[in-house]
Parts: sequence; structure tokens; C-alpha cells
Amino acid sequence: MTPGTIVAVALNPRTERVSQGVRGRPPRRFRAPRSWVVITALLAYACTSLPPEEAAPTVAPTSEPAVETSAPGPTPIPPTLGPTPLPAVAALPNPSSVQWNPVHTALNSPVDLQSDATGRIFLVEQPGVIRLAVGSQIQDTPYLDIQDRVNSSFNEQGLLGLALHPRFSDNGFFYVNYTGSGGNTFVSRFQANPLDATAEASSETILLTIDQPFPNHNGGGMVFGPDGYLYISSGDGGSADDPFGNGQSTETLLGKLLRIDVDSASPYAIPPDNPFGRGGGRGEIWAYGLRNPWRFSFDSATGDLYLGDVGQGEWEEIDYQPAGSAGGANYGWNLREGRHAFASGRTSDLVEPVAEYSHDFGCSVTGGVVVRDPALPEWQGVYLYADYCTGYIWGLLRTPDGSWQNDLLFQTALRPSAFGIDREARVYLIDRLGQTVRLEPAP
Repeated sequence: MTPGTIVAVALNPRTERVSQGVRGRPPRRFRAPRSWVVITALLAYACTSLPPEEAAPTVAPTSEPAVETSAPGPTPIPPTLGPTPLPAVAALPNPSSVQWNPVHTALNSPVDLQSDATGRIFLVEQPGVIRLAVGSQIQDTPYLDIQDRVNSSFNEQGLLGLALHPRFSDNGFFYVNYTGSGGNTFVSRFQANPLDATAEASSETILLTIDQPFPNHNGGGMVFGPDGYLYISSGDGGSADDPFGNGQSTETLLGKLLRIDVDSASPYAIPPDNPFGRGGGRGEIWAYGLRNPWRFSFDSATGDLYLGDVGQGEWEEIDYQPAGSAGGANYGWNLREGRHAFASGRTSDLVEPVAEYSHDFGCSVTGGVVVRDPALPEWQGVYLYADYCTGYIWGLLRTPDGSWQNDLLFQTALRPSAFGIDREARVYLIDRLGQTVRLEPAP
């Protein structure tokens, strides 16, 4: 292979059907089919190994301030990505029908991508910068530069997530998730003129802080759900084995998926239908039992939630929550890793992942997105997710009978840090080594 290029390979379909709640174990070692189809040569960089997780001195986390329950929350926001979605397909498609084409390059550790109503692309760089792109052209001046308050000293720290308010084109509000002073998590709101090419760093309003006892497992994802509420992923606080039991505790925001109302109160309010909104735990909690939920998304057609949770020593998992859920799901960490026992304790009422893979295939799952690009009719409803260490990309599909098809589709030399979707519903993969690539029909 010529230095400076990588090749994305579409693997022959080898569908493994997995039923929800049924234990499954992939082959112990992946052996590629003899016939591989090369679909595109991408701009690339030399692969680097993922640094080991860092451990800080043992420090008990402090409690976060309580927030009052709100009045009825914001009006639900209908899907806004592209035209009316096509019906989901019944089977995973042939991966050779598509290719991953480079779009943006020369980025500094990109970890997220969002798009506004005009089609502009916001690219999040981990050291603390958001860059603005129109098409493939990235403007020279950063849209937002908050490197002065972002702590990116360790591999999993930095500016980690971005969410544009559903009415960003009217109010100019956008939200970021970063590690700052002391390595703690900050969820903040900024405001800009919606059509401006830059935002003022001085417009920050801090909504929420979470004390982090260790520098790893910070989560960092943020998405506005179909209900108009802001969802936030938070890791278990780091180190290994969840030493404080944060994943199973409902008295801390660590190891959780949070759900808050940013429209009904300042700095935010608790949605009245949150599972612990009236007591029994922190009101912000929507789901718990998570280790390091790295990227989650809602299907723009159905409202179903998909979440990638990074495992520890052996298993990576994809968790699922159907639209209309009442919340309160317990995804099992640290009692379970994937579908497998990890620590002794409660075993009932745990929600099993809908897909998992062993560390024979990688080391760190990157949650993805459901394809709804009208230019890819044979991919409708397919959820794409990846492994950060190997660059493998899987397809996951819920079939009409409720079972799941899960198959390894692509082998790449990328370091997938996130997936994203633009205004036209096109799917992007963000390569932490410095680029984005887009899923497009093969010629």
C-alpha cells in the first residue's frame, strides 16, 4: 500500500441474526473472505495505538446541585433531516453498493459533526475548537475557540460534544460538552447570530457541571431528542471496574444518559416524566448502568435511540431504546459487560444490548447513526457503528419480525471517533486522525 493512502474494503455479507435479549457470541477471530471489493482510496494518516486508560488518585466524587422539576416541557420537534424517509429495508444491503469518500481534511483530532438548517457543517476538534464548513470548504477562522477553558491533557478529555438547539435558526443557541478545570465535565450554552460565521466565546452560560474523579470515561455526547429535550451521555467517572459503583447508583450523574429541559427554566429544568423526577434518584437521569457511552443518536424516522457503550476488557456493546420508552432502563454496568457477567449483584431487570462484539474485533465501540439518506434506498433503516481501534464498520438492522441482523461490512484504516448527518441526511464518519468521509453510492 502506498504511504499516505488507505483503502476501505467492503466485506462480503455474512449476516449474523441476533434476537434481542438472547446471548450471542461472535467468532473468536475474524477471518476476511477471500473476495474483497475495494470501494475507494481515502486520504489517510499513519495509525496510532490508543493510549491506555489513565488512573488518577482515588478521590470520592462530590454531589451535584439539585434542580427543580419543571412545568410541561418544550413542544416536540418533528424530524428535520431531508425529505420524508423511505421505508426501512428488510435485509442488510451489499456493502459494495457504496463507498466512503473524503470530504473535510486537515482537522485537529475531530470528534463530532453537526449541521444547521442552511446546510453548514460544524466540526468539533477535541482541543477546544469548532470549525465551520460550507460543503467541503472549511473557513480559516474558527467558529468557536474555547481552548483557554478546555482541559484536553489526557486522551479522553477535551471538547467532546456539540448540539444545536432545534430552533437554532431563530435563537442562535448551541450547547457544548467539555472537560475543563480539574478535568470536570461542563455542559454549556453559547449564543450567536444564527447566520454569522463566528460565535463569541464570552457568550458562555454554564448549565451543568459534573465532578470527574479520573480523567477517562467522560462520555460527552449531546443530542436533542424528538421530544425537544437535551440528552447528555456521561461516563462512570473512569479508572477501571467502576470503583465507586457509579453505573448502578441513581444518586450520581456519572454512568448515565441524562435528559434535561433547556427551555422551561434557567439553567435548566427536569422534565416531569423523567423516571426519577419525583424522587428515588437524580432527576436528570433518563437511563443508567453505562460505562462510557461514546456516541448515541436517534433515528430521524422512528425516534428510536441507539447508543454505543465502551466495554472494559472483553466486550463492546450497542444499546437500544424504542421510541416512546418511559425511561429508567438499566443497561447493566458494572454488573455486566455486554451480555456477560462482570460483577456479582442484581441480575434482574437489566436491559441486554442488541449487539456486541469481542475484543478479537477491536477495543472501543463508536456509536453511530441510522441511514436515512434518500440517495441510498437500499440502506434505509440500517444503523452503522464502528470500532475506534480497528476501523471496522458494522451494520445493524431491526427486521419486521423484531429480530436483529448484525454484520461486519467494512474494513478501513480510519480511527472512527463519531458519525454525523447533514441537512440532506447524508452520513459522515469522523476520523480522529484528521478527516471526515461520507457514505455515497458507488459509481
